[in-house]
Amino acid sequence: MSSRPELKVENETEFIRWFRKELARKHEDTIWIFDRSDAGYTAHGDDAVFIAKTVYQTTSVVRWLGKQETGLQSVTMTVTVFRNFLREALFRLGKKVEIYETGGRGLPKLVKQASPGNLQDIEEELGGHLESAPVILAVKTSAKASEARNVGVCFADASTRELGVAEFLDNDVYSNFGALLIQLGVKEVLLPQDTTKKDVELIKLKKIAEDCNIVATERPANEFNTKDVEQDLKRLLRDESVLTTLPQAESKLTMSAASALIRNLNLMSDPTNDGQYKLIPHNLEQYMKLDAAALRALNLMPGPRDGAKSMSLFGLLNHCKTPLGGRLLAQWLKQPLMSLTEIEDRQNLVAAFYENTELRQPMQEEHLRYIPDIFRLAKKFQRGKADLQDVVRAYQVAIHLPGFILSLRKVVDEEQKVILDAHYTEPLTECHNRLRNLQDMVEETIDLEATDRHEYIIRADFDDNLKDIRNQLNVVQRALHVEFDDTAEDLHQEKDKKLFLEQHRVHGWCFRLTRTESSSIRGKSKYTELSTMKNGVHFTTSELTKLRKKHDDLSEHYNKQQGSLVREVVAVAASYCPIFEKLGGLLAHLDVIVSFAHVASHSRGGYVRPKMHSPGTGSTILTASRHPCMEVQDDVDFIPNDVKLERGSSEFLIITGPNMGGKSTYIRQIGVIALMAQIGSFVPCSAAELCIYDCILARVGASDSQLKGVSTFMAEMLETASILKTATSNSLIVIDELGRGTSTYDGFGLAWAIAEHIVTEVRCQALFATHFHELTALAKDHKEVKNLHVTSLVTGSSTSTNNSDGDIEMTDADTPTTSSRSTRNVTLLYSVREGICDQSFGIHVAEVVRFPQKVINMARLKAEQLEDFSSSDADQNQISTTTTHTSAAGDSTEAEADDDNDDPAAGDDRRKKKKKQAFSREEVQHGSQLLKDLLKRWKAQTEGLSREDQIEAMKRLVREDDGLRKNRYFQMQIAAL
Repeated sequence: MSSRPELKVENETEFIRWFRKELARKHEDTIWIFDRSDAGYTAHGDDAVFIAKTVYQTTSVVRWLGKQETGLQSVTMTVTVFRNFLREALFRLGKKVEIYETGGRGLPKLVKQASPGNLQDIEEELGGHLESAPVILAVKTSAKASEARNVGVCFADASTRELGVAEFLDNDVYSNFGALLIQLGVKEVLLPQDTTKKDVELIKLKKIAEDCNIVATERPANEFNTKDVEQDLKRLLRDESVLTTLPQAESKLTMSAASALIRNLNLMSDPTNDGQYKLIPHNLEQYMKLDAAALRALNLMPGPRDGAKSMSLFGLLNHCKTPLGGRLLAQWLKQPLMSLTEIEDRQNLVAAFYENTELRQPMQEEHLRYIPDIFRLAKKFQRGKADLQDVVRAYQVAIHLPGFILSLRKVVDEEQKVILDAHYTEPLTECHNRLRNLQDMVEETIDLEATDRHEYIIRADFDDNLKDIRNQLNVVQRALHVEFDDTAEDLHQEKDKKLFLEQHRVHGWCFRLTRTESSSIRGKSKYTELSTMKNGVHFTTSELTKLRKKHDDLSEHYNKQQGSLVREVVAVAASYCPIFEKLGGLLAHLDVIVSFAHVASHSRGGYVRPKMHSPGTGSTILTASRHPCMEVQDDVDFIPNDVKLERGSSEFLIITGPNMGGKSTYIRQIGVIALMAQIGSFVPCSAAELCIYDCILARVGASDSQLKGVSTFMAEMLETASILKTATSNSLIVIDELGRGTSTYDGFGLAWAIAEHIVTEVRCQALFATHFHELTALAKDHKEVKNLHVTSLVTGSSTSTNNSDGDIEMTDADTPTTSSRSTRNVTLLYSVREGICDQSFGIHVAEVVRFPQKVINMARLKAEQLEDFSSSDADQNQISTTTTHTSAAGDSTEAEADDDNDDPAAGDDRRKKKKKQAFSREEVQHGSQLLKDLLKRWKAQTEGLSREDQIEAMKRLVREDDGLRKNRYFQMQIAAL
């Protein structure tokens, strides 16, 4: 990190007095930064301490301005540190920033303001490279008791000069508003100020914004006044006639929000905004809705704790070569399509690039990578801040278009050619034709050869005065090279290898020697050393100094002489902004489609084009599906699994199984694949067909917010309430562990009631992962419910006593293994199959993470006591036992286990009766071996048979085995058969 500037403040006493006086109006989330010109930037008071901890990671950099008793804590920043802090404060910490100028002896003056949703003033400081558009939204609501809420919003992306409006009805938890925030990728929400702090509706809106990690800013109520908004919009809009055709323009709520937004962005104070904005209505129903929990559960966008880029879906799919494409991809991920036609349209384009490597690779490697941020470029022209360098960048975009067009025209397949022509070739050709005049003007007026030297000037032959100055500059240039030759000869150094002639950003024209040869100028008075850097020593001579000054004077004169011509050229280039905006949209779309094709073609297990069904029709059936982000992680050999969400037969899937067995990954990957399909991407399966979902709603993980008075269980219930109020029959619900934050009985009751409500009332497709094994009994009462489990292999020995689980564990190989809780080994297979698993192996997980053995032993003891509570007074030498009913394979279990799978409630009754009986160890061991032998014979005889035939074969084998029937341990089971 470069050294920090010294703390220098003119008239520091007056500044300290001003600072303390103005501090009362400063908001706690706002950082004040003072531009000290050549002395860098400073911050003071609490802001100084905050920056010291955030940027420098230490408070030792804090200095006192004035005496410590009466002064201010202060910190200084270089330009680089300041810019890095801006990114950190605005994008990660959600702060607002105000920048003051302190030139001369006057008081500080506010010159720039920025917030996460309004970056207009500091775009140059940020460098223009933003992963997503800075969207800011204002909202106004109207709510009456027992009635739906009316919500009016206005939002803006100042970088593209678009205003969007929407009005809709919402429920009491504002789920539509939350979905809208995610759809638009909002960074900041403007709310009317709640002076009483008791407005329930505003508190709800603020809470939703915070849940979505969006900054909520309260503005005075008078800013939501509609008095002048119509007049302001007429001045801002390109086509003011939309105010008479859009129904939202008649809405008082929407126009109130628009008024607040216009004032917050100070749009009326900038005359370059006049006639530049578009007003666009937003229909909430045209995109899939996502709640904040789904955004986190599906890991759509990069998080602060993500390591590898591919840990988020955005990171995985983002192989875009332009900033335009990256921002559009982020938008698409939050706006999955609802129209089957539009989805298939994108799929056709992806397929064209997926199947044509010769087309895809040149697009990425030769064409798209050279495209700048066209929208930002256009905005610089519109705001009057462009220069000749920006004109050259616009020219470079224009001259790259023929490459795109030529590559697209090489496609041979007629069907693909028609699709590509309609979407890209013809619109790009039209843009190129309209930019020909710009291209000709630049070539005639700008010295393009000089751009190689990073000089952006008007051609000398374009004006007689410029031609004369250029001739003088050429003379100086030749003299510079003569001096270069003389110096190389005098120092005996090879030109352009050891000795260089450079135009330094500080020293101007000077010489540079490599550090190894720097001793050659030491002790020679004719050479003046300027600076020593890593790449060598900069020095000059008296002759070179004269030539440098002459060159600088002539260059300055050249720039003044060309000033009027530059303004004319820039003005002409600015008139092409509408074409560049259209071109930016085209190239962004192309970039994302090519990125989708790239990901599909380079995947490990292969992607497939999914068959899509219209909303409300069809089923979701995935073959060998994989989690797209998990499978690309290092050292991961992902196990594919099938998915069947069929209408009327398996709409509601209950997934049970061991901890860490893959339940969460399974249900989340289905949500991710559904979303990928609806943005037009191919999906990680060997075959796929999917419904179009109107929303994906999730309840996963455990979290709380103690500062807001929200416990883990309360957060769980709030999210679930929102799901039940939002979901429709065309939704997809993903629930991972519900009801675990309260007592077992209350939690199970809630989980059962919620699951049954979804099955009977909502009637949508849902995935429900749980450790409440009793919940699987829902399948008996509802044909839409289907039980699945994640498989595991359990092995061990029977050396321990008090095994209330029984000694027989069904492995995935259909082979029972005699084991006990204390010695069994669990191998997770991550395969999902039909059936129920009534064990979670939580203590095994504790062993994996190396809990102290004393804790493990006590956990086993307490678990066995609870599971065998009814027989806790049994003799120490006897074992109270029941028979396990679940096979890890799901298709190789004893007859009674089959009956229990069909009727879990009946199985519970049998287990209660069995716990009253006690058996000796010898009886258990002998009976276990008999059963093991029996099952081996049964397996060998029943491969390929139907389920009913397998059950009959089991009953026959038991009846024929006298030794098994006489064993007291199995008499009860034989009676059941």
